Amino acid sequence: MSEQPAPANVRTPWGYEEIVLACDLVVANSWHALDRRTDDRVTRLSGLLRRMSPQRAAQDPTFRNPQGVGRKTHDIATLHPEYPGRPTKGGRLTADVVAAFLGDPDQMVELARAIRAAGSLAQDNPMLPDLDDDTTYAEGRPFERRHLARERDPEVRRRKIAQVRHEVGVVRCEVCSFDFEALYGERGRDFIECHHREPLSVTGPRQTALRDLALLCSNCHRMIHRYRPWLTVAQLVELVGPASP
Repeated sequence: MSEQPAPANVRTPWGYEEIVLACDLVVANSWHALDRRTDDRVTRLSGLLRRMSPQRAAQDPTFRNPQGVGRKTHDIATLHPEYPGRPTKGGRLTADVVAAFLGDPDQMVELARAIRAAGSLAQDNPMLPDLDDDTTYAEGRPFERRHLARERDPEVRRRKIAQVRHEVGVVRCEVCSFDFEALYGERGRDFIECHHREPLSVTGPRQTALRDLALLCSNCHRMIHRYRPWLTVAQLVELVGPASP
């Protein structure tokens, strides 16, 4: 169930959010595929998808290139009920996204708009120029922030914590074994972050079991999600060393 970054010469499966963006193009094109050679919307989506996964794009120049994006729009178009030919093998997740667009197009178009807005902010961190200690920055002005969030069930987190406490006797990070309660006392009891071993942005809506979750401290959780491709829990353990028993 864990996400594994593919080698540069291996085709990376399309994630849920990527397919939503491609399907949004097909819907806007009256459920017809887009020609990568003549439609600049394919080129623009290719660029956006590569910015959303900068590490993968740096490793593989063909990652989400216009040819691949055009092919995915063809897979999507063939799944429409009125398509006259046989559908291509676009995969179960592609079929799920198409069904969602057919069932609630307004909601899915809005979801695509939110994903696109969030993805447009993705970029490599530029090198900052040297600044004097006396440099000042304007802060504190109120502004409206809008972002895409995925629905999560808080009961799943509570049950996961209860399961770990029952089986292990202590709630601590699965990577570095940091124990908030041991350091902060009662204030830190059951303070831990719950991580989906396979990201919801890849799987889309799903039924989550407790085995699909990992309990992580804030630092380890942020390191996993710092940039794509995201690390698995096992890969982060390998990076920092195994947690103490």
